[in-house]
Amino acid sequence: MSFGIYNIHFLDFEKDKADMEFNVQEQTDPKDLNTETTGSLTPSFSLGNQPWQEWLTPMIDIFAKVPEYVGHFFSEYKQPLTTLGLLILSFISIKIMIAVLGAIDDVPLLAPLLQIIGLGYTLWFTWRYLWKSSNRKELLSEFEAVKNQVFGNNI
Repeated sequence: MSFGIYNIHFLDFEKDKADMEFNVQEQTDPKDLNTETTGSLTPSFSLGNQPWQEWLTPMIDIFAKVPEYVGHFFSEYKQPLTTLGLLILSFISIKIMIAVLGAIDDVPLLAPLLQIIGLGYTLWFTWRYLWKSSNRKELLSEFEAVKNQVFGNNI
């Protein structure tokens, strides 16, 4: 049947089903099966005495033992690896902090504003705690109280 440029073919499902069963039967016929030993469907693959096998076998043995080597290495050098990891992490943190401060410094008028705020706080701290002797004693007593609270009274 034809409609314009499209050709429509009606399928004969029974014929297709019979063809598929025949194809499946052809594919599963035991032609080349080895029936001498049970449990063996195909002959075993043998590399034989190849020249490259002399260096391939030791490499396979080494790669098979890599997880054991890595586990032993990490268990033996746990402390230095932790220290190295912390150093790398602190280096990365410092680089990120420098990048953030550089970005803040690039914002117009923000860097001078922060400098003015820092200068103002320094002047206030000097006037409040360092100008007079009584205020310096008050600062030392507050420092001692914080130190005792953090480290205890035994120090």
